[in-house]
Amino acid sequence: MTGFGAGEAENPQWRATAELSGVNRKQLDISIGLPQSVSSLEPAVRSIISDGISRGRINARINLTNQAEQSTVLVVDQDLAAQYVAAAKTLAETTGIDGAVSAADLLRNPGICKIEETGVAPEDVEDLIKIAVSVALEKLNGMQTEEGTHLRDDLEDRIKVIESEIASVSSYAREVVDKYRESLQSRLAECGLDLDLNDERVLREIALYAEKSDITEEITRIGSHIAQFRKYFASDEPVGRPLDFLCQELNRELNTIGSKSNHAQIAQAIVNSKTELEKIREQVQNIQ
Repeated sequence: MTGFGAGEAENPQWRATAELSGVNRKQLDISIGLPQSVSSLEPAVRSIISDGISRGRINARINLTNQAEQSTVLVVDQDLAAQYVAAAKTLAETTGIDGAVSAADLLRNPGICKIEETGVAPEDVEDLIKIAVSVALEKLNGMQTEEGTHLRDDLEDRIKVIESEIASVSSYAREVVDKYRESLQSRLAECGLDLDLNDERVLREIALYAEKSDITEEITRIGSHIAQFRKYFASDEPVGRPLDFLCQELNRELNTIGSKSNHAQIAQAIVNSKTELEKIREQVQNIQ
């Protein structure tokens, strides 16, 4: 599921900010960006996120800001400065020119001094980073929960359509054997065979067809799957994978009914049901 969350935490010296963005993906995939100086904290950050998210592509970006008055320091390379002074003296001795070198002269030479950011030890900011990530995760989950509520309503409406179509299938199922009996009688008459429908051979043929076309078990299993769908809708746990499995099972039962029943209205109801089920499967991929 998609979502975004930002969080921060600070102490007198450091402020940690975290941004989490999530997009749809069947498996959990976490990408973490941390300042190089605290890269050792990546496992801790990953653990926090994986405990709160079960599916999706999560991008996490964590930044640190030094709030102390002196966040940078000037570093002077003393050895290199001494080499410059020695070089100036040697040049003065060999050429006879003035070799006096001032400190200002040295500072203008490349490499003598450089500005560095004040370093940070991971243990000094670990708690701040964990808090910032946890706050961002809570906001991300809140956005996903809101999206999930709308998604659940849409899935419930589609389940109701399937339920209605299966109810019509159940009512039409009673006509299947009767229509087959009528069709068999018509074909026998066309072939000039004057057989009574109570003839043992005819009854046996009708019984075999009734057994092969019986869809009672499939309808019962579909009812059970729909009940499980609604059970998961009411759950606070991640349900994406169980719902994906139920979609596969519903599709299996619908295919079986379609192959068993030689009935136009049943065939149309199955087509309608599979259309709704395909939309459900697409949406289920976005659910944790």
